[in-house]
Amino acid sequence: MSIRFESLEELSEEIIACRLCPRLVRFRETVPARKAFTNTQYWRKPVPGFGDPEAWLVIVGLAPAAHGGNRTGRVFTGDETGRFLVQALYRTGFANQPESVSRDDGLKLKGCFLTAAVKCVPPDNKPTREECNNCSRYLDAEFYLLKNKKAILALGKIAFDACLDYVKRVGKSVRGLKFAHGARYQIDGVPELYASYHPTPRNTYTKKLTMEMMTDLLDKIKQNHMPR
Repeated sequence: MSIRFESLEELSEEIIACRLCPRLVRFRETVPARKAFTNTQYWRKPVPGFGDPEAWLVIVGLAPAAHGGNRTGRVFTGDETGRFLVQALYRTGFANQPESVSRDDGLKLKGCFLTAAVKCVPPDNKPTREECNNCSRYLDAEFYLLKNKKAILALGKIAFDACLDYVKRVGKSVRGLKFAHGARYQIDGVPELYASYHPTPRNTYTKKLTMEMMTDLLDKIKQNHMPR
């Protein structure tokens, strides 16, 4: 696995300029704006990770939301999924405020870095295997550059599978590693891997994933890995 980026800033510039996946480029640039945002200029480019460069916890989601990250230009920002996740991060001490609405809203993360397996919004939130593979170079680079990482939290099955692919790329076995909310896997030579249901409204509105479930899991990860 070859990593050629020297910093997160350099990596972000490369991600934002990426046009590797024609279907994703076409979709992100043409998805209709919601009525509430018709006077807003959408970002419509790939969305790099965001957070503390000294993070010990890396949280991996699926992809930017059509009217969240694809609109605001920051991952988990400006939509219901971001609202839920950042509220949970605030309650557990990872975020300085409970809201994530725009790139200039003052949000800062401590000990935590947010990213996504796929950096562009995919149609129906379903990236193809090829698109996931194309984006894996950027996830690998983020993991490489976050030198203090001790734990990875995958949000949802697609993000979990992307993390398993990373584990395989660094030469480790993923035998027996299955997705389940609260799953915890210790892999020699790799940060400990955790899994959670994705905080999409489909899960949070139906109580498949509650705020208590999310904060309990984040608290457990803190107890296990937060530097003293």
